[in-house]
Amino acid sequence: MDSLTTFASWLWGWPLLSLIIIGGLVICFRTRFFHLTHFPYILQQTIGQVFNSKHSGDGQLSPFQAMTTALASSIGAANIVVAPAIIFTSGPGAIFWMVLVSFIGQATKFAEVTLSMYYREKNEEGEYVSGASYVLKKGVGGTLGKVLGTAVSFFFMIEILPSITIQSISAAEPMMTIGATFGANPTIVKYFAIAAIFIVTALIVYGGVKTIGETTSRLVPIMAVLYLVFGIIILVMNTERLPDVFRYIFVGAFNPKAFAGGFAGATLQRVIGDGVARGVYSSEAGMGSAGYGHASASIDHPVRQGFWGCFEVLADTLVLLMSTLVVLAAGIWTPGMSDAALQASASNAVDRAFNDSFGVFGSIMVSIFLFLFVISTLIVIVFYCEKQAEYLFGTRISKWFRALAMLMVVLAAFVSFDRAGTFLDITLGLVIIPNMIGIILLSGKVKQLTNEFFSNPTLYPKAAKKRSKQ
Repeated sequence: MDSLTTFASWLWGWPLLSLIIIGGLVICFRTRFFHLTHFPYILQQTIGQVFNSKHSGDGQLSPFQAMTTALASSIGAANIVVAPAIIFTSGPGAIFWMVLVSFIGQATKFAEVTLSMYYREKNEEGEYVSGASYVLKKGVGGTLGKVLGTAVSFFFMIEILPSITIQSISAAEPMMTIGATFGANPTIVKYFAIAAIFIVTALIVYGGVKTIGETTSRLVPIMAVLYLVFGIIILVMNTERLPDVFRYIFVGAFNPKAFAGGFAGATLQRVIGDGVARGVYSSEAGMGSAGYGHASASIDHPVRQGFWGCFEVLADTLVLLMSTLVVLAAGIWTPGMSDAALQASASNAVDRAFNDSFGVFGSIMVSIFLFLFVISTLIVIVFYCEKQAEYLFGTRISKWFRALAMLMVVLAAFVSFDRAGTFLDITLGLVIIPNMIGIILLSGKVKQLTNEFFSNPTLYPKAAKKRSKQ
């Protein structure tokens, strides 16, 4: 197991991160960094169209519903529990690199979603399906495309199944925490929580992609906005600390030894590497998962749905950033902390920040946020598991894998995957490699589609003004 841990650590070091960054930069340059130069327009076409009930094109979900389906997978418990831990292992400077890589991640996610919409197809039941596996099979084409597409679906499915159990355990733990606050038996609370999770997940997943889209479009925005609002309140309550917070982040990004503490021996390479890895892992840019959620969107051009991919990374990064800022603003991390203090604070930093700010009510809020974040993720990854099986074996057999995925929820009541993280990291890495190879090979198609959109006056009205000036 130690050798696997070493391999996973190496794989998620510069090999994978370099591939993801290089692939993202290729898209950035080939599209002329449009996601930055056209940022206001992207916001207008995404969040500015949320309440627009009119959607052109063929599809089962609105563009917003498709986006929240994909976003539900990336905004999860890791944004509250795992993200802040980076402060205690690599220092606040890692936050800078975590946010910086999101700008590259927006280009990658844009490419993934745009290509998925372009290469989507209808299955035997008349539903649109797509994702990394379809993009590789149809876009790259030939034997290479089929091999890469099969590899993505196989390893993604193998990664998802145990993830469902782990996510179910993570969803039950907040309920156990709340139960313990009121003196309830933790074991009984766990069984009831798993049963509730199973019933809720089954009702939504078996309702089909339409039900999933409608549920995530209501749940994801509410839980994300509420979390950000309470985070902003904590920042306002600690306004006097904010100058120091930003000093820790910006100075620590280039001089990690500037602040004493358990990470004082951390090199700049480690700070950059850990920050980039956390940003990539959270946003899922490079994993190719978003296309499965966006496939059913009703749109008039693939690039328009690609805009939602950019917004998806932005939304996830905001939640991620808020988690780290409240930890620093509330003083949970301070310069000069001992190794023991750093280790003790890493796993419950956000909970302590909310508890220090709002008392017991704050801890209850964090538990509720964790439960909702995990439930939304769980709904979507069960759906993703079914779609991988559908690609590999067809729609009939995929229904059996949906049932298997639901059984993995029940398994959470009886098992504990203490060391599953290493296995999940390796399998996820084996998903990213073929996906990013495909993104790079198809970067020309992304450029073509982007130019096509921005040169069409019907799709992009400003194109007509540019032509008239010429």
